[in-house]
Amino acid sequence: MEKKYAKITLGFGLLAVGLSATSAYAQDTTRTLNTVVVTASRSPKKLSDIGRVVTIISADEINKSQGKSLPQLLNTVAGITFSGANNAPGISTSVFLRGASSGNTLVLVDGFPVNNASGIDGSYDLNAFSLDMVDHIEILKGSGSTLYGSDAVAGVINIITKKAKEQGLTGGLQLTGGSYSTFKESASLIGRVKNTGIAINLSNTDSKGFAAATDTTGKGGFKKDGFHQRSASVNLNQYISSKFILNGNLQVSHNTGDLPYGAFISDNDYTYKNTFLFGGVGAKWILPKGNLNVNLSQNTVQNNFTNLPSDNGGTHQVTKNTGRITNAEAVFNYELNKYLDITSGAAFKYSNTSQYSLYESTAYQSPASIIKAGDAANNIFSAYTSLFFKYDIFHMELGGRYNNHSKYGDKFTYTINPSLFLADQFKIFGTIASAFRSPSLYQLFSEYGNPKLNPEITTSYEAGFDWEIVKNTLSFNTQFFKRNTKDVIYFKNLPGPPYSQYANGQQQKDKGFETELKYHDNKIHASAYYAYVTGKLTDETGAQTGNLYRRPKNTLGANISYDVLNDFQVGVNYKYTGNRTDLAFINFESSVITLKHYNLVDLHLEYKATKNLNVFGDLNNVLDTKYVDWLGYNTRGINFMLGARYQFK
Repeated sequence: MEKKYAKITLGFGLLAVGLSATSAYAQDTTRTLNTVVVTASRSPKKLSDIGRVVTIISADEINKSQGKSLPQLLNTVAGITFSGANNAPGISTSVFLRGASSGNTLVLVDGFPVNNASGIDGSYDLNAFSLDMVDHIEILKGSGSTLYGSDAVAGVINIITKKAKEQGLTGGLQLTGGSYSTFKESASLIGRVKNTGIAINLSNTDSKGFAAATDTTGKGGFKKDGFHQRSASVNLNQYISSKFILNGNLQVSHNTGDLPYGAFISDNDYTYKNTFLFGGVGAKWILPKGNLNVNLSQNTVQNNFTNLPSDNGGTHQVTKNTGRITNAEAVFNYELNKYLDITSGAAFKYSNTSQYSLYESTAYQSPASIIKAGDAANNIFSAYTSLFFKYDIFHMELGGRYNNHSKYGDKFTYTINPSLFLADQFKIFGTIASAFRSPSLYQLFSEYGNPKLNPEITTSYEAGFDWEIVKNTLSFNTQFFKRNTKDVIYFKNLPGPPYSQYANGQQQKDKGFETELKYHDNKIHASAYYAYVTGKLTDETGAQTGNLYRRPKNTLGANISYDVLNDFQVGVNYKYTGNRTDLAFINFESSVITLKHYNLVDLHLEYKATKNLNVFGDLNNVLDTKYVDWLGYNTRGINFMLGARYQFK
């Protein structure tokens, strides 16, 4: 890995030097190390003051990506693989941040955690979010468990929705349409009326889609798997006074569509209905040198799947799963003196699930598997504190979190994160952090569950630098990481019923690095990146397996946006996804196969026709690359989306 990194860093470094010679006089159009972020420290801090590299997807980037889904957009970020993002519309996707399994990445909406208590690993399906509702996204890579709890082992994706910013109401309408008979309509009303902020977003998406499963029969008779989404979000905030603010948000998404029977197999009447309901209320007190936030949220996910017995051996399948999570949290931020800030808080999380699963066919009969809500539940209380010290060029975060889990008792996690900020443009940092992650309710209580599972304990190491080569114009960053997880949970085969079960292996060891170069001037916004990750599982017998299935060792990409005219922009996105492994199942036996690497190129055009009207077009997979993300499932060929966005007051 060291030789690979040296070659790549040298290449990026030489390119950076070349660019710096031409960019010394570029205007200050984009902030870099002076950018203020919230996610890394749970309080507003400049990137120069924290020992992390936080990726920001800006509102402008999101506006230029309205022809994409949220998973497709996140799949362009260095270090993130959104496996299945380009499968048939609506098919579930898996987010792998730095190669970690999906349940190790915490997803936040406006700072509120969202999970699926009924899911296999508790992860949240980001197909639930319509991209037009999102203002910007902050991505923290590396352990965030001290400040965010047990699900933030590999990092945090904080989705910040659109909110009122200025007095007066502004309306918006957006229409898009394109390949696979996909049409989307959205409307918004955002603004402030005196002391009340209002943001309402409505969205409707319909797509006839294409056959999700790969047809190897050559008969071409697989049906198209459609997707339909109805989404709404409401954000309100009320200024009771200049120092006391109430806020509330509600997000609802109802997704319906068709599914294949499985890999390589279509199904004529396999459908799903998924409802995502998230609501939260909060209050913020602004103090002389800090603030206190109190939040309460409820997150409910309902997944219903029905397969009628007209084909595939008379298969009749009914699945009805509901997951419920209640979160309560108080967060206190305060500047103790000019050298020391504190972030301290307490949180309580209660999770439960009810599940019904029936599977039968002409050759197989079995009673339904039922989990009652009262039988599958747990809770966790935690209290945490992080101190942020700053003196001259030296910065340090030192934090700890006490967790009390209803099943696993007391657990403690920590973060040690020193950094140096040199010459007002070069940051070097290192991190040692631990994380505790309990098994999901499904892993404990389902028909494949194991109530004797131990929680995973992870120690993470990170080191890197962030170099602003030309102030506010050209930057270069690199991070090395290593994750060691004890008692890693995996899915193992058994000789008898239920033939598979969740178990604890000895350990999981992952390591890798990311390097990224960014350039901005008046007309050009460009970036290039490379990411590498590898990992091995050691099971309870000591056998080792390279188990990062569907996760490439190597990814690289480049993005460029160019203002051809003041009113006309062109953008190109390129991503190389290296070889991955996947599991093939034949006669109840699994074998490891290799999925071939591929290249994708996407094109975006946008024209500001009037002061209030923008028209845009996306041509995705320009080269019409044939590739596979999941064995037995199709991906999108060359496809397009056209749209118009109109704003009015």
